[in-house]
Amino acid sequence: MDRDERRLAKRLRRRDPEALREAYERYGRTTFGLLVRSLGDRAAAEDVQQQVFLEVWQRADRYDDGRASLLAWILTIARSRALDQLRRRVPEPRDPATAVALAGTADDAWIDELVERWHLAHLLARLDPTEAELLRRRFYLGQSQSEIAQATGIALGTVKMRMVNGLRRLRGLLDAEGYRRARSRPTAGPRPNGG
Repeated sequence: MDRDERRLAKRLRRRDPEALREAYERYGRTTFGLLVRSLGDRAAAEDVQQQVFLEVWQRADRYDDGRASLLAWILTIARSRALDQLRRRVPEPRDPATAVALAGTADDAWIDELVERWHLAHLLARLDPTEAELLRRRFYLGQSQSEIAQATGIALGTVKMRMVNGLRRLRGLLDAEGYRRARSRPTAGPRPNGG
């Protein structure tokens, strides 16, 4: 966690209203994007966004910077509120036999994947723009390094070097947050062969 984020977390714990405004300015777009994508409804996402930052304000004293970055903590709250909203959309089962099937409608794994993607997008925005763009092409479009070189007009060796540097910086950001992931790749999508 960087110094600014630590200071912001301390100010939130002290109930500084400006800290809440700053947290919203810093992380609001990321959480809102996650909520719109997971809920599929902009109006519902706006309502849930308010709940998320109200909860950030109310629970700031329970935030532990030793466990997660401030962004990861806020995204966890957003994930929980999105799941709550999705579960409320599921009609009450009339037949107990269908209750189990309906309970699985709000797919936790899908929401988890969205949280990871939005977290990654937030971190990519902190990288050098050229490196970030190459990594976006690899992660989101599934392009090989050769395809990236062809599409961007950048020499293949330069693409490889910039991607290695970008991945190193991205790993540093993830390590600084204490982020752990079960899978080796930070995004979903097909993994192209070669290059």
